[in-house]
Amino acid sequence: MTPMKEDYLKIIFELGGAGAKVSNKQIAISLNIAAGSVTEMVSKMAEEGYVIHEPYAGISLTEEGRRLAVMLVRNHRLWETFLVNRLGYELPEIDEEAEKLEHVTSPKLANALDDALGRPSRCPHGGIIPDRDGNYDEDSHLVLNDVEDGKTVVVERFIDNHDLLTYLGDIKLDIGDKLTVKKHDPFEGPVLVENLTDKQNLTIGYKAAHYIFVR
Repeated sequence: MTPMKEDYLKIIFELGGAGAKVSNKQIAISLNIAAGSVTEMVSKMAEEGYVIHEPYAGISLTEEGRRLAVMLVRNHRLWETFLVNRLGYELPEIDEEAEKLEHVTSPKLANALDDALGRPSRCPHGGIIPDRDGNYDEDSHLVLNDVEDGKTVVVERFIDNHDLLTYLGDIKLDIGDKLTVKKHDPFEGPVLVENLTDKQNLTIGYKAAHYIFVR
């Protein structure tokens, strides 16, 4: 299991692949890599028994893939919570540090960290934290880019990408904000929204709109 494969497991889980199918395009956009590279890696992971790939239907996690993804996501998000709540890290700083720490975290250490933090249910960027038995409430997997014009939604979570979190901090978009989608510009253009929480109009880039999950 390489760090890259672990990143694939985590992003497939985050996109909803534990219970549904996700597309190559979703993974490519979320990891910011070429679609051809996704196809190659997914084929390897399917051979190794971590994912099921049905051409033209999508990709989902096997039971073993889900088990590993849940463990990695739990470790990663517990460390993110610790870094923000106990050490005062800013959101854009936490992913790289948590990425290193998750690989050296035993179940005993993860449980101790969980207890010390008061058993949090969500990390600082809104992601669900599975409990020590691997249980978790299902997140929304609807991304902002897929919301129809005229619909109003609430921001639930963000993918923990450094550049994204810096960008969202700059435009002051937060978890819990209520947004009305005004317009999708054509040809992979930005999404125009009105933030009803602070009465501001925002223009959110195409890729960023795939990293913002809403309900």
